[in-house]
Amino acid sequence: MKDQKESTVIIIAGPTAVGKTPFAIALAKHYQTDIISADSRQCYLEMKIGVARPSAEELAAVKHYFIASHTVTDELNAGSFEKYALAAADEIFEKNKIAVMVGGTGLYIKAFCDGIDPMPVVPEEIRKQVIDGYNNKGLIWLQKELQQKDPAFWDVAEQQNPQRLMRALEVLYATGQSIMAYRKEKKVERAFNIIKIGLKLPKDQLHDHIHTRVDQMMEAGQLDEVKSLLPFRTHNALQTVGYRELFDHLDGNATLEQAIKNIKTNTRQYAKRQMTWFKKDAAIQWLPASQDSLNTVTARV
Repeated sequence: MKDQKESTVIIIAGPTAVGKTPFAIALAKHYQTDIISADSRQCYLEMKIGVARPSAEELAAVKHYFIASHTVTDELNAGSFEKYALAAADEIFEKNKIAVMVGGTGLYIKAFCDGIDPMPVVPEEIRKQVIDGYNNKGLIWLQKELQQKDPAFWDVAEQQNPQRLMRALEVLYATGQSIMAYRKEKKVERAFNIIKIGLKLPKDQLHDHIHTRVDQMMEAGQLDEVKSLLPFRTHNALQTVGYRELFDHLDGNATLEQAIKNIKTNTRQYAKRQMTWFKKDAAIQWLPASQDSLNTVTARV
């Protein structure tokens, strides 16, 4: 096996719809290497259209890890991704000194780069209780529960991010302790180099990309995909933009037109949260999503 200290992982991060997938594929082709996805939803076999999974042609062009590798009934988290991605990197380094990672799930990327403290196991009935509470009472309920019962977490929380809030509430209900008790923030030293590249676009251009993508997803059959997943809607995988809104429509709580509008709005908000997360990482070099930036990256490595 090659000395991993000679090896490098190039991470391509950024908001949804910025163009990470084609950029990463072009980069992987340049180095004749493989890609590790750091997307917390593209890993689910049953979720294809609504998570903008790479096309069959793209997947055939470059080997991808953590794409359609699990089922929606699997309960994954940053810790399980860390183990999976480190094993994938080891496999890639057997044949190539460079690996590419791409994705917009900031916590997964952080876990891979810095390590993550193990989280307690949450019983399924508690997870369902929290999901049902959110589905029935909305984001305001989540916010009030945590503000009142876990003020230490609330003070540093992404207060508009239902995924993060639900996770914190699950831990609180399951253990009686704040999720902060399990976050030691002690970084580990990886045996390989890490280069972080962030892709960006002007806000209006990114929003145009988001709106176009949502329209394309609907034309490609996103509503049918959501219908097929109705039996699994309580699983964490389905608490996702592009699915929640259409479940709401199927429940009779919104017209299809309103649901599509909500997907676009919520996706824009999600992209904003992603940028807020990534901008906290001073190690990320931000570049325009362009061919020139691809040349800049390959010239550096």
